[in-house]
Amino acid sequence: MKRIGIECHALETNRWGVGHHLAKLLEEISIKSELAKEFRFYLYFKGRIPDDPFLNNPIFVKKVLKLPLIGPSFNIFFHLLLPLSYFRDRLQAVFFPSFMLPAFFLGKSLVVLTNDVHYEYTEGQLPFRYKLAYRIFANWAAWRATRITTYSQAAKDEMVKIFKINPDRISINYLGLGLHGHLVHHVQDDHVVDNYLLYVGQAFPRRRAKETIQAFAILASKYPNLKLILVGQDKYNPPILQDLVKETNQKLGIERIIYHSYVESDEELQRMIAGAKLFIYLSSSEAFGLPPLEALAAGVPPVVKENVLNRELYEGNAFYLENEKDPVQIAMVLEKALADTTKQQEIIQNSEKIISKFSWKNHAEKFLETMREITPK
Repeated sequence: MKRIGIECHALETNRWGVGHHLAKLLEEISIKSELAKEFRFYLYFKGRIPDDPFLNNPIFVKKVLKLPLIGPSFNIFFHLLLPLSYFRDRLQAVFFPSFMLPAFFLGKSLVVLTNDVHYEYTEGQLPFRYKLAYRIFANWAAWRATRITTYSQAAKDEMVKIFKINPDRISINYLGLGLHGHLVHHVQDDHVVDNYLLYVGQAFPRRRAKETIQAFAILASKYPNLKLILVGQDKYNPPILQDLVKETNQKLGIERIIYHSYVESDEELQRMIAGAKLFIYLSSSEAFGLPPLEALAAGVPPVVKENVLNRELYEGNAFYLENEKDPVQIAMVLEKALADTTKQQEIIQNSEKIISKFSWKNHAEKFLETMREITPK
């Protein structure tokens, strides 16, 4: 039986990004009863074990790694206790989904790596300690990991150039939409569209929440009943979004922009997505970008940056923007998208063809296939 470790600290907090990816992957694994004869997955947590029902499957061995008399410490957990657990639990390989490989890890590994990690430590606004950690240990992963996995062909091509990785070491594994192979909740006949634009995602500066707010302020007078809703943790350094939303609403004379740092309920978030006129996701660097695809699955046209990745994912079924740093251009593209109902309907009609490529079932199968390749009998 293959004993595979998975670094799971991202499941312990609000599940953006890596946490969302891990939860869906493990949930998909939990329903594959046939895997129990082949695998045992050791799930390692930094501070606590979440109470998700799918984690109760006996295929998972759950462990909290911390030293006695010392509170949870990421560096101790990641760089010391995880490498020790590889030998103590007699693992064949460990999956690291957080873009880094521990300093003292000597075993077989599968590491998620993306081009946007490079963007964050070279051009982003993360605190210095995070930039330094990514710069050192993402590059360590590129050099030392047994296998690299990433989310798209565009990301793979860019990483080959950035990290000087042999392309044969990189596998592509698209992220999924929905649960157990089902779509998030595709547009229905009774689909009700409300009068708002929506932005969802961790609000790193590269995802242009500030510019989106500024663009909406330009549009506001032309669409007096239109609102903008933003959902995402403020990742600016220092945080700016709450104050910017307040100041912009004061200038507009009424609350036209609504900001939520996080929405706890998946059902509530899906209803919010399904009711939007357009979904805005203007990222300067991305390996995949799950939120706008989830919006497309709900029948909402996305507005995304014009680049190789988004042509790969959407095949023209989106509204594209050249310069995501220019609020004036963003406002122009949003205005055009709001007016072009023919294009909106074309995008919605083609959406099922696009989103059929992305399922958690396929993602889990590719993950397992890669694990089998790096842990032969």
